[in-house]
Amino acid sequence: MMLELKDINVFIKSSHILRDVSMEVDEGEVVCLIGRNGAGKSTTLRSIMGFLKPETGSIKFMGKDIIGLPPHEIALLGIGFAPEESEIFADLTTFENIEIATWTRKTTRTAEERIKLAYSVFPSLERYKGRKGTEISGGERKMLSIARALAMDPYLLLLDESFEGLSPAIIPQIASSIHQIAKMGHSILLAESNIYHVPDFIDRLYIIERGEIIFSGKPEELKHDRAVLRIVAGAA
Repeated sequence: MMLELKDINVFIKSSHILRDVSMEVDEGEVVCLIGRNGAGKSTTLRSIMGFLKPETGSIKFMGKDIIGLPPHEIALLGIGFAPEESEIFADLTTFENIEIATWTRKTTRTAEERIKLAYSVFPSLERYKGRKGTEISGGERKMLSIARALAMDPYLLLLDESFEGLSPAIIPQIASSIHQIAKMGHSILLAESNIYHVPDFIDRLYIIERGEIIFSGKPEELKHDRAVLRIVAGAA
């Protein structure tokens, strides 16, 4: 198992945000975590990355317990993270944002190979490689955030709200790029609030509501669970 969360409970100040959350991502699998705003999706991803520490439960990556490790050490193990707000370096160019990821984690691929790979998935970014983060669109910043995470050459990618706030025209383009990444063999955990944005190549779904997992299964199985479907469809 690539990633395994078991019964994690996360508090932010006095608020109990995640309640006994358990989920898995297998090697080469694309998993989507769906929930309305405030349901606990970002908290789950940030807990995996070490920005938040669960009070109880375990998070294992490739068999290693990672709770308590700082985010940079978790990244070095092979987890790439593209946060909801993109969080690219605004003062750096597109090229520099991608290149900087190759400095942080050494793998069998050279920096040049990893940069080339990122551009092959997001070819439009290569046209803007000299532009700074403030000079590209919101959709391009989302692409750049994912491309930067990919340039780390991770085993697992965590993508938080990759389609949120984007025009309908660009969503299929980013979905296609994520599919490309999956076909390269990377495991992917997507967090999404809009069920209608969930790509059709997803292997498995988890639905989170008020910090609890209320559904786990194949996408086609969700169609038969009307109660859960009403919750996620109503949030879209």
